Amino acid sequence: MKDSKDISSYMELLGSEAKSASEVLSTMSSQQKNSALISMAKILEEDKEEILKANNEDLSDAKTSEIGEALTDRLELTNSRINTMISGLLSIAELPDPIGSVTKLKPTPSGIKISQMRVPLGVVGIIYESRPNVTADAAALCLKSGNSCILRGGSEAFKSNTVIANSLKKGIVREGLPEASIQLVNTIDREAVKILLGMDKWVDVIIPRGGKGLVKLISDEAKVPVIKHLDGICHVYIDEECDQEKAVSIAINAKTYRYGICGAMETLLINENIASKVLPVLNKAFKEKGVELRGCNRTLEYIDISKAQEEDWVTEYLAPLLSIKIVDNLQSAIDHINEFGSAHTDCIVTENSDKASLFLRKVDSSSVMHNVPTCWADGFEYGLGAEVGISTDKFHARGPVGLEGLTSLKYLVEGNAELRGD
Repeated sequence: MKDSKDISSYMELLGSEAKSASEVLSTMSSQQKNSALISMAKILEEDKEEILKANNEDLSDAKTSEIGEALTDRLELTNSRINTMISGLLSIAELPDPIGSVTKLKPTPSGIKISQMRVPLGVVGIIYESRPNVTADAAALCLKSGNSCILRGGSEAFKSNTVIANSLKKGIVREGLPEASIQLVNTIDREAVKILLGMDKWVDVIIPRGGKGLVKLISDEAKVPVIKHLDGICHVYIDEECDQEKAVSIAINAKTYRYGICGAMETLLINENIASKVLPVLNKAFKEKGVELRGCNRTLEYIDISKAQEEDWVTEYLAPLLSIKIVDNLQSAIDHINEFGSAHTDCIVTENSDKASLFLRKVDSSSVMHNVPTCWADGFEYGLGAEVGISTDKFHARGPVGLEGLTSLKYLVEGNAELRGD
């Protein structure tokens, strides 16, 4: 594509074809969709070596461009990660199909019958960075929920995404579904993103998945509704009534499971009454893991680490960095999270069920946890099969966005010539 006119024509074609495909998908049976998902999984298995080869080329290019450790971690595919992609497709095939399900509402005095039916959104545009597994996860969730999708991955994963998308397309064509059900934008020109954001004639929703800069850009410029989250500033609060062994293991896992995921803990809050006992143990454990610690003034009284600055409380590191703050009590922890957090995922470690209940009710985040590391915030682990992203908005979906998050409801009104009078 040589110029913006060519890109514009190409994107319009993608949009019109995606809209046509969505109309077909919306009436597909569960069996047809599940057969396609199983076929997609089989072909990913068959094409595994080709996928790994393309990913190695992307990783090689990434080293040259120095994209950073967090993005490189998200970019890398291994046999295990491809197997997880395949398992995700098969899991989605086993999930109940939400499309066409009807919820009966209360009878009305007039005698007319009201119910609600779950329906697809239509065409879903997904813009994402680094993670090639999103190509498979997003395509599968969209397909099962009766939506077509237009995928625009980052330039750093272009080769990986292209091979994966081609494999998925082979699977749906084999089962007789429209090839345009899954479309990958085949240019890394940023003009394509700009055009996609304005395609309200064809696209029903945009889901960005990437860094804060990408999400903010999309949110500011999109003419299409956006399901988004800007940051993953996740907290673990260690209460004075915790099991210390649990607290240490949860904190370590929440931070070091994978630094580049949005569910990684970025700030650790510790009740002042247990700080002297748990901080030295945590300091030793984090140092062994190579994690740099930054603490508030009270934290520095117990361990020798760098002093945290105000910006640390609002920073998503996505790296082996962690800020630590000592708080007076449970309410202080809740207040800190609600002020400085990103409404993503936050955890309390305590053996006091009343405190846990209060934390779960009062922390205003899309996922709140009790005695569980924040890195569990994941659609696959929540039983959704996979996710197209984790929304920190309150409309129209919140938390990991799975099948139901890619649907809407419409009212069904039935009667027998009941007439409305004054």
